[in-house]
This record gives sequence, structure tokens and C-alpha cells, in this order.
Amino acid sequence: MSIPTAILAQLADQVIELPSWAFGNSGTRFKVFATPGTPRTIQEKITDAAQVNTYTGLSPKVALHIPWDKVDDYAALRVFAADLGLALGTVNSNTFQDDAYKFGSLTHIDPAVRQKAIDHHFECIDIMHATGSQDLKIWLADGTNYPGQGDIRGRQDRLADSLAKIYARIGESQRLVLEYKFFEPAFYHTDVPDWGTSYAQVSALGERALVCLDTGHHAPGTNIEFIVAQLLRLGKLGSFDFNSRFYADDDLIVGAADPFQLFRILYEVIRGGGYGPDSTVAFMLDQCHNVEEKIPGQIRSVLNVQEMTARALLVDRTALSAAQDAGDVLGANAILMDAFYTDVRPDLAAWRESRGLAADPMAAYAASGNQATIAAERVGGQQAGWGA
Repeated sequence: MSIPTAILAQLADQVIELPSWAFGNSGTRFKVFATPGTPRTIQEKITDAAQVNTYTGLSPKVALHIPWDKVDDYAALRVFAADLGLALGTVNSNTFQDDAYKFGSLTHIDPAVRQKAIDHHFECIDIMHATGSQDLKIWLADGTNYPGQGDIRGRQDRLADSLAKIYARIGESQRLVLEYKFFEPAFYHTDVPDWGTSYAQVSALGERALVCLDTGHHAPGTNIEFIVAQLLRLGKLGSFDFNSRFYADDDLIVGAADPFQLFRILYEVIRGGGYGPDSTVAFMLDQCHNVEEKIPGQIRSVLNVQEMTARALLVDRTALSAAQDAGDVLGANAILMDAFYTDVRPDLAAWRESRGLAADPMAAYAASGNQATIAAERVGGQQAGWGA
């Protein structure tokens, strides 16, 4: 089956935002391996992100993480990115690497600690004004390790109060997206463990507060596409963090662990109106490249999302609806499977060439010599990363 021209045209609307931290050294809590050529500054991270966009044509935005990506002049950083054909995207807050947050940040019992965390988000909003960013993304490590350690309900009340203060500060064209994660680093309970808790909290704030769904933040066996469908139905799916998991929050290349799951998720995104020029759902990667090279790792990730999007667009939704209505169990399943098993790679290669891109971005980047160039040039200084 060839990809129809109308579907290829829809792929041109796809934008996959890259995380700045994916280009730094990152990995597990046991060891983070340094890699030759790793960026030392946010400018070098943006330069690497531009390489990904050069070969894929699908990733014109870079997300920032504060304070990892702090600079003195964010307006100048915006211009630096624009000169490379990129925009600065989501601003991600960080309330998990300060000693003050040992027992919580926005949920902390101490009003002074909560205010410290709120003020950090105010700083992020100021940065958004300077960078032109739309989304403030909040992921919290807040939680407890032992029964009785904290007042579970009281922590929810304090979280609601903190979020309300932050939401009141965002601009009219900006959004707050609240991410959830079912465990880690807290193990007895986390304060935003699931989509329902995130939904309850953002629903109390207003229409510009939405849920961020990280595909690696669920228990094994969770039907993530159901969550996608429900949040789209409720009008509260704001953004994705795409990655893969085998056991925990592995942050592996999206589609590596379960390509069929990625396909099912993207089908529900498309079916629910979360894809296309009229959609406000943001697609972003959130990955750590601990053993593989970072730029090709991001290229591979972007291509995986594109390939599964193309397959999901191939689903004959009219025939599927008819089979579902008729109770044709095997027929309905076969329609999905036929689309999933379609090899879209040759058509996508031709599509890239028609747009002046390399047919095989992975091979083209490898042949470019850029990896050797940055390894030779980026000697000395402190490589970006988050330690361990």
C-alpha cells in the first residue's frame, strides 16, 4: 500500500519539539556516561537541535529546562535559535534538585518552601515572555516514601493553592500543563500520580490549564491510548512527552520498546482531533541518550513518531466504524493491523526528497561528519548534564 497524497500532505503539519536536555549527558541514577561532543552551553544544545531539524524537517522547536538552561539574555537566545531556523518552545520548571524540596515543593508544609517553588515558576513565566514560549510545564517529584509520612489530602490542598497562584500569573496566550507520574522518586505515593489527579487539579484552574501525558509515566500494562481518548474527549490534553519504557521511567527512544503502542496512541490522537493544523496538542520528546549518540538518537526518535503517525493516518476509519457497529471483532482488528503492518518507509523517503531533505536522515547525518567535528571542537569546559 502506498501512502495517498492527501495523507502525505497531512504529514507536513507535524511539529515535534525537542528537549534541550536530550543533548546533554543523562541516563540512570547509577551512572551518567560522558560523550565526546556533548554540548557545554544551551547555545550548543540548540545548535545540535538544529541538526535534527536539518535532516528531518519536523523539529523546529526546542524546549528549555530551568535552571539547566539559564542565560543572562533570553531575548538574545531567542534570536540565536531563530537564526538557526528554530523557535524556543516549552519552558520546563525544576523543583526536584534543591535541598529545600526534600519533603516537597508546591506541596511542602512550610509556606516559605512553597513560596520558593512558586517564585521559581514565576521566573519561568518571565522567561516565557522573553522567549515567546506558549507552555509552562510542571512535573513534580513531590510525594512520600512511607505510610503516615505526610498528610495526603493536605498535600493536595496545598498543591491546588500553589498551582492557582502560578496559573494567575501566566499570560493570556500561555498555558500551564501539569505532568503526572505514578512513582519515582517518591515510592509510597506521588502527589500527581495519574491523569485523573492532574485533570482534577487543572480543571479547577481554568481552560488554559491542561494535562501533559508522558508515555513512560505509567504502570506496566496501562492502556495509554484510552487515557489519550479520554483527555481529548474532555478537552484537556495539552501535550505529550514521547519516549519508551520497558520497566520504569526508562526515557528510551520513542517506539523502541513497543511500536504498536505508539501506533495505537497516535491513532487515538488523530481520531480525537489532536493532530493537524487546528489542534493545540503539543508533541514533544522527553528522552535520555545514555549509551547512544544524542543527535542521531533524536533523529531516530523524530522519524519513529513520523512513521507511526503515517501508519495511524492510513487506518480506514469509515470501514473501521462500520465493522465496530456490526460487531465484527476480527474485521475491525484486521483494519487496524493492516495499517500498522504497512511499510511506510519508502514513501516517506520519497516525501523527504520531494521537500529537499535526505531520503535517509540517519545515513545522511552519519555521512555528514558532524559528530566527529563537534567531538573535536568541544574540548574543555563543563559538559551539560544532570550528574549521577
